[in-house]
Amino acid sequence: MFRISQFMRELAQAQRSGHYPAASAQRPPRPSGPVVIWNLIRRCNLTCTHCYALSADHDYAGELSTTEVFAVMDDLKSFGVPVLILSGGEPLLRPDLADIAARAKAMGFYVGLSTNGTLIDAGQADRLAALGFDYVGISLDGLRDTHDRFRRLAGAFDRSLAAVRLLRERGVKLGLRFTMTALNAHDLPALLALMRREQVDKFYFSHLNYAGRGNIHRAKDARHQATRAALDLLFDRAWSAARDAATAHAEDYVTGNNDADGPYLLQWLAAREPGLHARFGAALHARLVAGGGNASGQMVANIDNLGQVHPDTMWWHHTLGSVRERPFSAIWNDLSDPLLAGLKQRPRPVQGRCAGCRHLAICNGNTRVRAQQVSGNAWAEDPGCYLDDHEIGLAPAMPAPATAAPQAATQPPGTRLADIPLVLAP
Repeated sequence: MFRISQFMRELAQAQRSGHYPAASAQRPPRPSGPVVIWNLIRRCNLTCTHCYALSADHDYAGELSTTEVFAVMDDLKSFGVPVLILSGGEPLLRPDLADIAARAKAMGFYVGLSTNGTLIDAGQADRLAALGFDYVGISLDGLRDTHDRFRRLAGAFDRSLAAVRLLRERGVKLGLRFTMTALNAHDLPALLALMRREQVDKFYFSHLNYAGRGNIHRAKDARHQATRAALDLLFDRAWSAARDAATAHAEDYVTGNNDADGPYLLQWLAAREPGLHARFGAALHARLVAGGGNASGQMVANIDNLGQVHPDTMWWHHTLGSVRERPFSAIWNDLSDPLLAGLKQRPRPVQGRCAGCRHLAICNGNTRVRAQQVSGNAWAEDPGCYLDDHEIGLAPAMPAPATAAPQAATQPPGTRLADIPLVLAP
């Protein structure tokens, strides 16, 4: 996860104080175990077009029992896992979810819930608030028409938005989750406006990964130019919020599934705030390197509904082992699996453009599953990297026209995305 707002707040503080703290001072100690995203159930009341779990509205045989889940939690805690993100399918369909969440909180985990929100009524909102979830993420794929089309359910948007309001009224920390494709990119500015209007704490922007049902839509992934425009919009918005005392800590913008966002932030800073870049660009670079880049197989792990362990949620086609056969801690430290060994290696054994990229220390090779899905080789260059060859040091920079000015500095925030035509690949 790339924490845009955190970096922007640090830059805003540096702008005021004249000092950017060293990377070691900004980076908290890493826990010994990874963040675990746990797909407790595969069943879902929706059949979304981009579902990586390929879920449907029926029961799936062989899922972990409550007793088995509790045993795994004990191992995760002793292994130093700090965070459990309870997901699905739709986790609210699991009858023992409340028992699992209550036990996780009692054990001291940071506990998040990832839901589509359509099953949350007033009573369910009361129960979720009482359980004390640290964070609840609700997915929106756009405004009403777009969202309902993606979710294949008329009324899904209204039900999810109602859930947002019910949870917010009960003081639950909330976030909106948005996965951008060429079919919904046009709704991003309106969703950001919705976030602010509804006083939602967090906006999670996910680049499309090629896995599960989302792999079917690989050819319709948003083109790189649109991705850059979306990042410009998010960076501009987060920067504005960081400098405003009223919104500095009230709005949180993060991205996921594309670690080119780190190098692109450096480029954005150079274009948007050249004076600030001249003073603190090197310190920000060090901060990004210290962040570690892509954490799949390192500080992010996934357990699916059957107890199979994966490097992250997009690697369901590659299983590292089963918690029914070995403890998670043993599976996660077993480097006999070539993929896991490569993911934990630093630098990773990447090839193609990634091997020669000057930003490898920042992005850590980006998202390996995209490379594997497209080429069959997990170490090939990431086809989702939206940086040009000259931006990653593989070609000389093209000289800009004499009259050109930095785009981000001359256009108001929020206008660029709509100006870019999204041409779908055949």
